[in-house]
Parts: sequence; structure tokens; C-alpha cells
Amino acid sequence: MSLPSSAPRVSASQDAVSQVRPGDETRPIPLQMAPRRRGKPPRHFADLSADERVASVVEAGEKPFRAKQLATHYFTHFTSDPEEMTDLPAASRAALAETMFPQLIRPTKVMEADGGTTVKTLWHLFDDAKVESVLMRYPHRTTLCVSSQAGCGMACPFCATGQLGLTRNLSTAEILEQVRAAFRALDRGEIPGGPARLNNLVFMGMGEPLANYKAIIETVRTLVAPQPDGLGMSARNITVSTVGLVPAMRKLADEGIPVTLALSLHAPDDDLRSELVPINTRWSVDEAIDAARHYYEVSGRRVSIEYALIKDMNDHGWRADLLAKKLNARGKGWVHVNPIPLNPTPGSIWTASDREVEDEFVARLRGHGIPTTIRDTRGSDIDGACGQLAAEEDDE
Repeated sequence: MSLPSSAPRVSASQDAVSQVRPGDETRPIPLQMAPRRRGKPPRHFADLSADERVASVVEAGEKPFRAKQLATHYFTHFTSDPEEMTDLPAASRAALAETMFPQLIRPTKVMEADGGTTVKTLWHLFDDAKVESVLMRYPHRTTLCVSSQAGCGMACPFCATGQLGLTRNLSTAEILEQVRAAFRALDRGEIPGGPARLNNLVFMGMGEPLANYKAIIETVRTLVAPQPDGLGMSARNITVSTVGLVPAMRKLADEGIPVTLALSLHAPDDDLRSELVPINTRWSVDEAIDAARHYYEVSGRRVSIEYALIKDMNDHGWRADLLAKKLNARGKGWVHVNPIPLNPTPGSIWTASDREVEDEFVARLRGHGIPTTIRDTRGSDIDGACGQLAAEEDDE
């Protein structure tokens, strides 16, 4: 019987390679597109457009120009503390701040690594949902990894967040509050190395960003808006990650905001990827790669392919060859591959590839002309993978 065209052809030599499947250890859980909770957080200044901020201030009985003053405090000085807003009338600043800046997130656990230059924070939201962010300072740059959902419904078996399921989407302000906290910590010299500014932001924390599309786009627009209307970041220093929600990837291409798109692929063949990344049962490997290529064609921005290397599961040389073949079939110079070493987990199938296997995988990709860089994995000693702190707290 002939194989369907989409099925991977496995040679006798490939059959001889040790292979592990996700189902060997982890029971599949279903995709969850709808959140378990739908409660909305209080409306926050960061949720509002510039016009809405003015209207909200006037509604509170203040002059329209107070909106710009509040924006300057929030987006330039990174504060929502009324005691620091000395240019506002003393009689009304506390009430105005309480109205405009309700507390949306509060830190409940902070862990540090790398001499304090990697900081992971577990945040509790207004309804006690939990999210995590990671701030990383390098010698010449700073990067923040933020969450876009509480939990995740994509059900990837190797991902701590995926095993939690989806609690709910985050609001624009709940995402921006994670960012403001990082800006503030760097600005005030709380991270070793002296005062600094946040350079890079990646939507690679908890959740599938493109499943919370409206909030993500509103967040990005505020991130790139010039201060004091926003945070004045460069769109080119913002990365939006996705497991392959193809319609949303194509929609993002039409937004006209040149962020970097990162596709979490993790396998080049539908047979394995449908188990590793269950959304693949809706949009195949080829459909996801085609959407990534479309993003490049529209935006001119090179796409990143994220590939978690898992021992004996997806790290075979022939899979590197197949990945390179599929990427090169769509042209040269449009894509970059980031293999990600999984944190070692003795006794589990979800563990890191051997170093020599990792090196061979990278060498094969580069041999096919694919730019490839092993991604830095900071924070392995502080449960660096997003979702681990939240999962541990649930187990306590």
C-alpha cells in the first residue's frame, strides 16, 4: 500500500535509530481553545487608547491634560505610585491613581540566577490566576520574556504550561504591567550592572500569544508607541512566538508592525509533530511553514524557527535534513533556526539531547545552508521554563 504524500518516508537506517514517542510517558490531553474563566480584570490606564485616557480623566473630574501627565509617569517613569506624582494636585492624586491604576498583578515568588542578572517572577493576578515572567540581563542587552495567557490550551506534552491547561487570556494591561515592572527594575538599578533600559521583549512565556490576538496586538502597539504615549520600543526588538496558528500568523503579517515571528516547530514531519504540538492536527507542518514564509514576504523580517531538542525523539540527523529541505524549498535567507536544549530531566523521556547529537543536528542544518544558533537557556537552576513555578505552587 502506498503512503499518502504527507506521511514521512522512513528508511531502513532511520528505523534502526533509537526513537522515543511522547505517548511513551505522557498521556495526551485535548486542545483547549476556550478558557476556563472569562472574568475580566478592572479597567486600567494601560488598556486605553490616548483618546480614551483623556475621556477617562475628564470623567474622573480632572482636566484633559492630566492624561498626558499620567502617561508620562506610567510610560516614562514607570510608576503608578501616587506619592511619586508630585505634579498632580495633592488632594486628588491618590483617588486618580486608584481609579486609573488598579493593582492587576502582584509578585508572590521571585527567583534569581546568574548572579542576580536572571530574575524569574511568579505573579498572581486579580483573580489569583498565575503567570510568570523572566528578565535577563546580558553584557550588552536586556531581554524580558512575558506571559500572554494564564496557562495554555495548546497541550504540548513537553511544556509545563501546556500541562496546566488554559485558565484565561490576559488583558492588555496585565501584559504591560509585566513589562513596566521590568522597565522599572532596570531603570532603578535593581538588576546588577547599574541602571539600564529594556531592549528586547519576547512573547515566549506562558500561553499561546496568537490565541490572545487582540490583547497581543494592542500590547505591541503600546510597546512601540513613542513615550509618553507608550514605551518607545523598537518593533524589531519584539518577538511574537506561536505554535502555528496559521490564520493568525497571516493576519499578523497584515498588521504592518515589523515584529519578529518565531514558529515553534519542534518536528519537521507531521507524524511526530502532531503528538508534540497537537495544533498540528489542524494546521500541518507545511501549512505552518508556508504561513511563516508569507510573513517574511510581507514584512521583510526573517522568521525564527524554534526547535526544542529532545533526546531520541526529534533530534535525529534525518529530521535535521528534512527540516532543512522544507525550509530551503521555500527559498534562501528568509529563516533562522534556533535549536533549544531541553533542561536535563534524569529518568524522563523529556530530557536534553546528548551534546554530540546536538552538535550533529546543528552541523547538518548549517551544512544545508540554514543559519542556526543554539538558543541560550538561562535559568535552568530556577525552573527556567515558564509554567514550572505555577505548577509547583499548585502542587503545594
